[in-house]
Amino acid sequence: MKRYTLLYIVALWMYGSAALAQTLTVDSCRTLALQSNKTKQQARLKSKQAELTRKSTRALFFPDFSLTGGVLYDNGEGHTTIDFRSLMTPVVSQLAPILQQMGVPLTQLSQINLPQYDLKYKLGWMYSGNLMLKQPIYMGGKIRAAYEMSQVGVEMAKQNERLTDARIIAETDEAYAMLVKSEELVEVASSYLRLLEQLDKNVESAVRHGMRMDNDRMKVQVKMNEASLQLLRARNGVTLARMNLCRLIGRPLSGDLTISHEYPVVEDVASARIADVSNRPELALLEGQVALARGEAKIARSAMLPQVALLAKYGYTQGLELNNRTLLDGWNFAGGVTVNVPLYHFGERQNKLKAARLKQQEARLQRDEKMELMLLELAQAGTHVDEAAAEVALAQRALEQAERNMTLSKQQYEAGFETLSDYLEAQALWQQAYERKTDAHFRQYLSGVAYLKAAGALVP
Repeated sequence: MKRYTLLYIVALWMYGSAALAQTLTVDSCRTLALQSNKTKQQARLKSKQAELTRKSTRALFFPDFSLTGGVLYDNGEGHTTIDFRSLMTPVVSQLAPILQQMGVPLTQLSQINLPQYDLKYKLGWMYSGNLMLKQPIYMGGKIRAAYEMSQVGVEMAKQNERLTDARIIAETDEAYAMLVKSEELVEVASSYLRLLEQLDKNVESAVRHGMRMDNDRMKVQVKMNEASLQLLRARNGVTLARMNLCRLIGRPLSGDLTISHEYPVVEDVASARIADVSNRPELALLEGQVALARGEAKIARSAMLPQVALLAKYGYTQGLELNNRTLLDGWNFAGGVTVNVPLYHFGERQNKLKAARLKQQEARLQRDEKMELMLLELAQAGTHVDEAAAEVALAQRALEQAERNMTLSKQQYEAGFETLSDYLEAQALWQQAYERKTDAHFRQYLSGVAYLKAAGALVP
């Protein structure tokens, strides 16, 4: 049993080591960053909240059922007398002309003996329980406007997720490309240092045989010290860039990861060269703000319109004693329609409607202004893409020229037709050209990502 447990632990360790040793691409880094980012998780929660709000607002179209009940005690009690003779007197006086025409003698009516009743009432304990129903029929468009606003809220939450994804992807791509650049700069610094070390051996041999002076070797060693410092800085840059990428993809900062040493290629920049920003999530969010302001204006207007609702109840009521008998004791149904017509509120609702309409105009102006800025940003990103492509071509050409110059300078130096300083300068120019090419590739990739983000094509 212990042997199987040990084998299981070793297998888990080997699986974890293989997972850590896996070479990460920019796509896998994007996936890990989207899974572990806290802002992304918050955006998802907001989308769920918006969907639940939409469902709750949709329920306002349907009847509202509620169960009510109550117990009331009132010690009120008393009695009253009903005299039918006194009640008949005004009736007979009003009907006297008609009775005379009919031949009915009024004296006979006055001789009728009408009884008197003594009624005793007592409130005491009263119980009631009812099932209530309320169905809105017309609320001035308030419910429909609220439902439309909730639908807009759902769409805005989705666009906010797209915006969050675009920001995470852009930040992750920059960190990934920075790590690639840093590792390539380490390779450049190492290559430059190896060249100087080989040159130092050759100069040392030449000094030992009396063909060179010690001053030449000191010049080479000064360059070697500078190259060693550059290599140390480049390795520190790799460490920091790796920690930053680990932070974004949810790995421990001290963890190790392996990535491809080649820059990723942005293949959709050419197809995304468009002249509008209609697909940007920022524009969709601004359109949502306009729609929400329009809904608020409709809700403010609904307060000035009549409101009609259907009310119904079915319940049980017990209480109110009359002559020692319970008057109310049984089930009963009641229903009706309520109508509320606002008349005058000293301009309170009119001013609220005007303010809502002004807010809607403000949202439209803000959308138009931000759209112009987004178009300008898109045009600027396009120029950066073109400039970066030209810079890469020039840097590649300069590197090729620097390599030929360094080779020629080495041959001239070994033949004794060129000084050591000229050869060292040729090597330094090669290193600078290599670094510029690396930096140009870095900026070209980021400019492509920035253009896709500005065009709204970075996230589907």
